[in-house]
Amino acid sequence: MALSLNRNRQRLSEIPFFYRFIATGFFSGYAPFAPGTVGSAAALVFFLLPAFGRPIILLPATVVMFVVGGVAAEAAERRLGQDPSCVTIDEVVGMWLSLWFLPLSLPVIGAAFFLFRFFDIVKPFPASYFDKKSGGWNIMLDDVVAAIYTNLVLQAAHRFY
Repeated sequence: MALSLNRNRQRLSEIPFFYRFIATGFFSGYAPFAPGTVGSAAALVFFLLPAFGRPIILLPATVVMFVVGGVAAEAAERRLGQDPSCVTIDEVVGMWLSLWFLPLSLPVIGAAFFLFRFFDIVKPFPASYFDKKSGGWNIMLDDVVAAIYTNLVLQAAHRFY
């Protein structure tokens, strides 16, 4: 395991810095265990910025990072193989999308984190479809699907409770 991690880090170092920085979710993908969970948590750090959770900031940031992340994930996948665990920009985008148009309270953010991780691991259709495909866009899309499921559950809970 450690040998594989070191080999992947060496291969990652051959990718231009910007792509590496983005693909690894601002380097959260270098976490030695559970990089997807660490990437999801790293996404929440942005909500400490005062205006980040406002739709005028969050929506375009999510869309831009989806596009840039797809390109960076593609570069990483070409070097490391299909959907490498160190690519966590998909978790970052997924967490941001999970919180679209929701009140940003600790209970909502906590629920989004756990629901998103659940849907990202279980991969209900069509996430499972994208997960089986190669390419940077498919890396991103399986987490987008998990984020949509998360957001729908939280929107329904918010409306009814």
